[in-house]
Amino acid sequence: MKKIGNLYEQVISENNIELAFNNAKKGKSHYKEIKIIEKYKDKYLNDLRHLLIHNEFKNSEYEIFEKQCGIKKRMIYKLPFYPDRIIHHCIVQILQPIWMNIFIRDTYSTIPGRGIHDGLKRIKKALQNIDETKYCLKFDISKYYPSINNNILKESSAKKIKDKKLLELLNIIIDSTHGIPIGNYISQWFGNLYLAYFDHYCKENLKCKYYFRYCDDIVILSNSKEELRTIFKKIETYLSEKLKLKIKSNWQIFPVDSRSIDFLGYRFFHTHTLVRKQIVKNFKQKIKNNKATIQTESAYWGWFKHADSHNLINKYFKNESRKNKTKKRVAA
Repeated sequence: MKKIGNLYEQVISENNIELAFNNAKKGKSHYKEIKIIEKYKDKYLNDLRHLLIHNEFKNSEYEIFEKQCGIKKRMIYKLPFYPDRIIHHCIVQILQPIWMNIFIRDTYSTIPGRGIHDGLKRIKKALQNIDETKYCLKFDISKYYPSINNNILKESSAKKIKDKKLLELLNIIIDSTHGIPIGNYISQWFGNLYLAYFDHYCKENLKCKYYFRYCDDIVILSNSKEELRTIFKKIETYLSEKLKLKIKSNWQIFPVDSRSIDFLGYRFFHTHTLVRKQIVKNFKQKIKNNKATIQTESAYWGWFKHADSHNLINKYFKNESRKNKTKKRVAA
């Protein structure tokens, strides 16, 4: 496997640091901290570059708090905007094309242009091959981010990179906590990288033709239950021995048409696709309680329009002016 060097100079270039600052502040320009940095931008960015040139960067202390994320509560680790978040963007801007070449086509989380709706289209297309996709193996990994092994992640990072200074910088960030902290910008990329070679194992060694991953949520389709059971045993062994990960106990192998595939916020059948029940329930509750703003409706319209949700759309978006306002906001 060819390794790539001479990357650190690109990471610490003036142009890359300024671009990182601009990207990191998007949607946050009203924050007091960012306004101060903006006022003295040249000084702050020069100081940041000095830190990186002289290898003086140390990971800042995390602000740790609990946050409700859907039905789950998660521990969120927050770093200061300066210098940490800017440095994360500096790194990703240079490493993104390298990491993109490692990822298989059917992994979606974080990757530009490959979000939920790209995955939806890909799964719909796969399900057109009814005879080859009768059964589904679905599983996810127990406490994925906290369970990531720091040393294994560092080894994965070094597989394509031979730049010693950049690897040292990555290692500082990786070793700042046990596992990967939810909240770091770069954590999303680390999460994908950690399973990237596992993806290749499933596709190339296990010959999984229909394999889809969103973060640690994985779907594999086949025409044989027995084949999926064999694949699952090998996957369980690989994840345990190679990556020190454990699959949640609620893994399933089932017929697609009798159960549907609950994935990416949708329920997939061979003949049609529905929005996940909980998403629909949440929307109806907001309508009932008069809490559905135009922004809320736009978000749900984005879900419904990609599914076979004609009845929902006709019932809740039947007012043409309301529907057009929502469409325009989504398009914008």
